Amino acid sequence: MKRKASAVWAGDLKTGKGNISTESGTLSNAQYSFTTRFENGVGTNPEELIAAAHAGCFSMALSAQLGAAGMKPEKIETTATVTLAQSASGWSITDVLLEVKAKVPGADPAAFNKAANDAKAGCPVSKVLNAKITMNAVLEK
Repeated sequence: MKRKASAVWAGDLKTGKGNISTESGTLSNAQYSFTTRFENGVGTNPEELIAAAHAGCFSMALSAQLGAAGMKPEKIETTATVTLAQSASGWSITDVLLEVKAKVPGADPAAFNKAANDAKAGCPVSKVLNAKITMNAVLEK
């Protein structure tokens, strides 16, 4: 079973703002920021919310990593796909795929890739998940 959620983050970590949308539509462009990071919707499911949280968390972490490297993102779009699978021991979240597109004026591709990988490893939601996390990150021109 797969669930998806996406997040868009604009600006730096402290003053930037973003929105989160879930595949079900329960959350549609729900605002989040540094101080209001998570949003709960009525009628959604845990896997979709984990995907939304991971997409939002990763986008903020990438914004922080880019800022630390002297780059200011105009826009970061992240889609997290969470896979729920059943095994002999029961259901568990086995995989998360992060698909990232970022517009970062003047960014060096190697520095962007380093920031993306550091954000994937350092994002608190990545750290809490006992799942294989993969990523496709694209620097837009």
